[in-house]
Amino acid sequence: MHHSESTAVYGPALPEERTVHFVLDLALRIGEVQMASGAGAADATATILAVSAAYGLPHCEVDVIFTSITVACQRGTDEAPITSLRVVRSRGLDYTRLADVETLVQRITARRVDVLAARAELERITTAPHPYPRWAATLAFAGMAAAITVLIGGAAPMAAAAAVVTALVDRVGRLLNRRALPFFFQQVVGGALATGAALALIASGVLTAKPTVLVAATITVLLSGLSVVSTVQDAITGYNVTAAGRMMEISLMTAGLITGVVLALNTAIWLGMAYTPLADPLPPSAFRLPVQTIAAAASAGLFALASYAKPRALLVASVAGGVGAATYGALTLTGSGTIAASAIAAVVIGFAGGVISRRFRMPPLVVAVSGLVPLLPGLTIYRALYELAVLRDISGLPTLMLAAAIALALAAGVVLGEYLAQPVRSGLSRLERKLAGPRMSGPLRPTERRLE
Repeated sequence: MHHSESTAVYGPALPEERTVHFVLDLALRIGEVQMASGAGAADATATILAVSAAYGLPHCEVDVIFTSITVACQRGTDEAPITSLRVVRSRGLDYTRLADVETLVQRITARRVDVLAARAELERITTAPHPYPRWAATLAFAGMAAAITVLIGGAAPMAAAAAVVTALVDRVGRLLNRRALPFFFQQVVGGALATGAALALIASGVLTAKPTVLVAATITVLLSGLSVVSTVQDAITGYNVTAAGRMMEISLMTAGLITGVVLALNTAIWLGMAYTPLADPLPPSAFRLPVQTIAAAASAGLFALASYAKPRALLVASVAGGVGAATYGALTLTGSGTIAASAIAAVVIGFAGGVISRRFRMPPLVVAVSGLVPLLPGLTIYRALYELAVLRDISGLPTLMLAAAIALALAAGVVLGEYLAQPVRSGLSRLERKLAGPRMSGPLRPTERRLE
């Protein structure tokens, strides 16, 4: 049976091949910036689909596997698909760059900028220097360590010592990074230097208090740059390969940190240094809650500053950190467990951050990651390592598992809070529902297209 001309099926109107290549390159570069800044695979996928659709490309498929992004543009049944690949080679936190790229994506999806101008704007964003000098980031990390020391019960001298030690760790890490030392060994050096410096200050008599909170504060700073939130987000949204890659990276970085801390503790024992016992954690106190809230707000804002966030984002991140710590403190006063209190506080951070950040037109990822910093289990990790390395007590293993459970509860809670902050959307296909949330970066609404 022959089909008449009136019933013939035609494919979409195809742009020129060079236009397809240009648009795919632009979309891939935008996705690369997002992935390098710690955004989730679902965010990068949704952004690439939105950019390609805005410039009139036919149906595209996106595959993100942590270190690379592949986009295939289907051009109907008569033309071969065009596929482009981009490798995410470098990773680093620059939230100003992420925010500028998100603003560019909003202009693209609103059809307010053509592809040539968008490519030139993206080049300007990616080649621009950091908004603050590198020494400002070092000072921010130092101030963050001091604030965390106060948060977990340290006095002013201990906070000052934590700031000095953290600044030293950051500058040494910067030097090692210039030498292209793998990040695992950088974490080993950072953990060993933080613990060794704290023990040396105690042994020399400069500090008379126990070094527990000092080391715990420095460990928290070293943990703050790990992409725990994005890992859980990838796992929840079904990007299991990317989640596994991120989890391997986090595990390796944490193992390096653990190795450094244990190495310093064992070296101190080998040198005959009289070790001081662990300081007991402070019990929940309503009188200390205002101080803890202020310290948490300061640490969250300073982490955002060290990550080169914009001034408006610094204020929002500080509010998120303070609200999260206040929620956690209030829950512990009522007798809630550490894991449950951490999870609920993270949900509050994710929800508040998701609502406020979009009102101020900034990526929710900035608020989520910064707000979680005061709640990271640095003190729990140090207690576990001390029990294992110094006391030779097997009870350190459950403590270490508790730290991992707290980190997972924080990440899952903030992702859930961000999801709850989004409007309910129905009538979407399976992939569109996956791309609809939870979202930490990129366009909020998925691209409307037929997927069947």
